Amino acid sequence: MKKRDFLSRTALLGILPVATADAAGSVARGPVLLTISGDIATANRGALDPALDQMLSKHGVVFDKAMELDAAALYRLPKITFKPTLEYDAKVHTLSGPLVTTVLELAGVASGGAVSVGLRAVDGYNVALSLADLRNYRMIVATHMDGRPLALAGSAPNGGL
Repeated sequence: MKKRDFLSRTALLGILPVATADAAGSVARGPVLLTISGDIATANRGALDPALDQMLSKHGVVFDKAMELDAAALYRLPKITFKPTLEYDAKVHTLSGPLVTTVLELAGVASGGAVSVGLRAVDGYNVALSLADLRNYRMIVATHMDGRPLALAGSAPNGGL
């Protein structure tokens, strides 16, 4: 599978190693793996703090409110599984995780109209896609590969969680 095709199927929205929240919006204990900002109805944190949110700040991300999710929150969401051949080792692997649209719904992103979604990985990979494309291509936030959680800096489809 070509890298662009693969990355478009295994999207990652944002990553921050700080305190977090679960899928219901309450404070949890694990590191934040996903930060959703923009036109959201549900938030569990305030504005970006350039001093404490240095990675996002260096990538030019700015927000006044956001929803943060940790691994436990992501693992509680319904999962999609598929088996692509990865270009890294030319082997078939099993990837699983929630649909990006499921995660966006959790944050209260409007489902109608011409919504544009910016996806950013920890390595700075950044792409803007329409909500319609996210839905049509059934893109996921990959959390597991071959039944094991993806490592933060590991050899994962999107550079690692």
